[in-house]
Amino acid sequence: MKLHFEPNLDYQLQAIESVCDLFRGQEICRTEFTVTQDGADTQARLAFAENDLGIGNRLTLLDDELLANLHAIQLRHGLAPSASLDSGDFTVEMETGTGKTYVYLRTVFELNKRYGFTKFVIVVPSVAIKEGVYHTIETAAEHLKALYAGAPFDFFLYDSAKLGQVRNFASSPQIQIMVMTVGAINKFGDEQAAQTEEADEAARREKSKNVMYRPSEKTGGEKPIDLIRATRPILIVDEPQSVEGGLDGKGKKAMERMNPLCNLRYSATPKEAHHMVFKLDAVDAYERKLVKQIEVAAASVEGGHNKPYVRLLSVSNKKGIITAKVELDTQAATGVARKEITVQDGDNLEMTTGRAVYHDCRVGEIRVAKGDEFLELRYPGGEQYLRLGQAYGDVEPLAVQRQMIHRTIKEHLDKETRLAPQGIKVLSLFFIDAVEKYRHYDADGNPVKGDYARIFEEEYRRLAKHPDYQVLFKEVDVTTAAEGVHNGYFSIDKKKVGTKTVEVFKDTKGTTAADDDTYSLIMRDKEKLLSFDTPLKFIFSHSALREGWDNPNVFQICALREMSSEQQRRQTIGRGLRLCVNQQGERLRGFEVNTLTVIATESYEQFAESLQKEIEQETGIRFGIVETHQFAGINVTGADGHPAPLGFEQSKVLWEHLKTLGLVNAQGKVQDALRTALKNGTLTLPEAFAAQLPQVKEILRKLAGRLEIKNADERKQVKSRQAVLQGADFKALWDRIKHKTTYRVQFDNDALLAACIKSLKDAPPIAKTRLQWRKADLAIGRAGVEATETATSAPVTLDEGDIELPDLLTDLQDKTSLTRRSLHRILVESGRLGDFKRNPQQFIELAAEIINRAKRLALVDGIKYQRIGLSEFYSQELFEEKELTGYLKSMIPVEKSVHEQVIYQSDTERQFAEELEKNTDIKVYAKLPAWFQIPTPLGFYNPDWAILAEINGEERLYFVVETKSSLFTDDLRDKESAKIKCGEAHFAELATHNSPAAQFKKASKLSEVFS
Repeated sequence: MKLHFEPNLDYQLQAIESVCDLFRGQEICRTEFTVTQDGADTQARLAFAENDLGIGNRLTLLDDELLANLHAIQLRHGLAPSASLDSGDFTVEMETGTGKTYVYLRTVFELNKRYGFTKFVIVVPSVAIKEGVYHTIETAAEHLKALYAGAPFDFFLYDSAKLGQVRNFASSPQIQIMVMTVGAINKFGDEQAAQTEEADEAARREKSKNVMYRPSEKTGGEKPIDLIRATRPILIVDEPQSVEGGLDGKGKKAMERMNPLCNLRYSATPKEAHHMVFKLDAVDAYERKLVKQIEVAAASVEGGHNKPYVRLLSVSNKKGIITAKVELDTQAATGVARKEITVQDGDNLEMTTGRAVYHDCRVGEIRVAKGDEFLELRYPGGEQYLRLGQAYGDVEPLAVQRQMIHRTIKEHLDKETRLAPQGIKVLSLFFIDAVEKYRHYDADGNPVKGDYARIFEEEYRRLAKHPDYQVLFKEVDVTTAAEGVHNGYFSIDKKKVGTKTVEVFKDTKGTTAADDDTYSLIMRDKEKLLSFDTPLKFIFSHSALREGWDNPNVFQICALREMSSEQQRRQTIGRGLRLCVNQQGERLRGFEVNTLTVIATESYEQFAESLQKEIEQETGIRFGIVETHQFAGINVTGADGHPAPLGFEQSKVLWEHLKTLGLVNAQGKVQDALRTALKNGTLTLPEAFAAQLPQVKEILRKLAGRLEIKNADERKQVKSRQAVLQGADFKALWDRIKHKTTYRVQFDNDALLAACIKSLKDAPPIAKTRLQWRKADLAIGRAGVEATETATSAPVTLDEGDIELPDLLTDLQDKTSLTRRSLHRILVESGRLGDFKRNPQQFIELAAEIINRAKRLALVDGIKYQRIGLSEFYSQELFEEKELTGYLKSMIPVEKSVHEQVIYQSDTERQFAEELEKNTDIKVYAKLPAWFQIPTPLGFYNPDWAILAEINGEERLYFVVETKSSLFTDDLRDKESAKIKCGEAHFAELATHNSPAAQFKKASKLSEVFS
């Protein structure tokens, strides 16, 4: 198969045009010459050295002409203008998967066609990218010759053992493309060392390691670096943030020594955007559907808190205080919750978490040395050293990883069923944490399948039998097919195992020479993998498949390793972002075909949040920020009647207008007022910009995102209405409800235990620890990364065979305050102790909740209130003394209430307030403030309303009303229902001291109050 290159993609042509337009006005140089002389002619060589003969690329433009060209390009694309031409660095930002390599190769030929430039050096950060670039040139060579009338060109990988290629690079009149890693040139100190050695006969025998800076016979006696310098090459820097090594890095200095005409910097994540000429960032690529849509299938473990779980997240040494941030299962009011907590050497984790399961677990040594970080965890019977990202006491890892492998295969087969008829081969990629888990060797040196390979084949055979996938397995021997569809790409090492020397796979970082063969192999197989003729569909990799390798038909990425940083998360996704191709090598478009599914163990919400953080850190995108130059590229009709960009100055005027109106703040951050204006269509611009309103709104809509629920600027103080508050009607109402009470409780202990036994016996069964899949689409927009849940699956049971059972009675005694004797009776007579063995933590939480609920009901059933005395009451003046505030969106103006607005918490309350206002029988009412509290055994109770009604102008009725959307006790939370019952008893006591008394009512609408 040959990949088909598309020559007319608008965004790629714009990127090429942007770079070429930098040199607009440059004279075309077609002179053919060489920069080397006959190496045998000493006099000629001296003349070359003295006169600096032979310049490969020649630039005739002045700096101010280049700057003018740069400003025109930046204006065209709405980019921030460069203040001055302080360097020859120009940046093209293109998101991973949008054809960055193809763009700069086309740019080479276009620069040669327009201006005669011939010498180009592509500098890359790693072996992987070098192999990828070389493979792309090989694949695109025929395509490029067809586009550029067969223009002759040479390309090669720089090799210090083949310096004759450098001589040819310097002397050839044709287009020359040299591809090298920065490691070939960044030993820049060798140049001075070489000069010293050449002057000293003894030192000359000790050659410098880097031959780039030494004379060589293979280059006609010249130093390779001098030949390259003489050509004034155009440097194409692929991923400069990795090549340069920082502002003062060795890579940056080494490239300066090559005397380049200019540096064209191509990156998906430029940290230093020197003179930006084109930008297609992650948001642009997603919105234009130039990359795959991303969805996350997230596996969350439920009920897996039966072991002392500890995961090391980070370590820190601040001002000599060494700490570690860990993830622990802590006891919260609502149950066990996983939290990030900072710990120090010696911390007792039972005290830190409030859970007995951590008994005698302590933090030991914390090491912060870079590359050697760990935390020592001491527990009964031993200790364990946790590295960053590692966990102790988690659910059995292989149980979770089996489910992840199963889910990946299922997603793969689902897509294969749908896409194979369209000629699209589906590939899946697994990133694993250790090579030995995929393949290892026995004592005799024979390869043995690791856990991952074994699990994969078991799950593949299992799913192959499913009726949904029978169309994929017609006349296929699943037993042998399962072995042929997967393979691993790892670095190889020769090692003696048993009695023979074998090639074994090993863990590497993906950045060393040991990875060369791996990269070469995967690059050579890139097209082969896309063909139906190749059975391989599932690829396992440790770390070799980093930047530089991606395959357009990777549709699933499963991270069986911990993604401990956002960089790993974004890098992992990058391997599958390219749009897919069919069997003719033609690229297919649209999210309905192109969806990349990431199978991960974190929630999709967390995945989206982490992805957004990394996009912000790596790309400089500021989500929800309006820049002053944002509108510069908007087209307007000029005085000559032709369209022209709005310009930077006018863009700033527009930005200032938005700031003046409070739509953005001083930093350009979008305010809710702007979101509201866009939503309601009330955004206005100064008259001079009225014609551009649709374009401005479109830009702002992408930046603004969704409307926030609450805005601090809308927070308002609610004033009391004096005419109502001081009136006789409200005083009469208040006198009937203002007094305070105290209570006492009596209950039958045997009846309580019987209720606990029955409730526990009738409770639903407790499941083992389970894994739940949730799937969500990720939408990347200017406002941020938003996750929208699309599907869930039935939970899968995980087997935990090594659970240590906690002290059940002690745990329940702490949670319920019942005696051990009472708890023993409840547990034995309920017959539910088998559930405790199945999932101890869930059983403890369920039993504690059931017992506490029965206690609450028993307390409420036996409660009796008594008025404290005439002097203990809530003063009417508190309505004026206590400030009441609320948000405009959740309040309505009223007339009959003691406040000018009613703050409502639900639609039911809002409708009830509206009914009170409309009903002519209602004389006065109050939404009772939070300070009006009734004591109960379960905490204070705050009723909703106090009402005075007059029926037919004669009978006066006083009410205290509790409004709920449902009045059925079963629909209310148990605790809330019990508090309401206590409120009823409180007002029943007050009623014995007043006539007519205030009646306590539960109602969802006003008509129910009078019934």
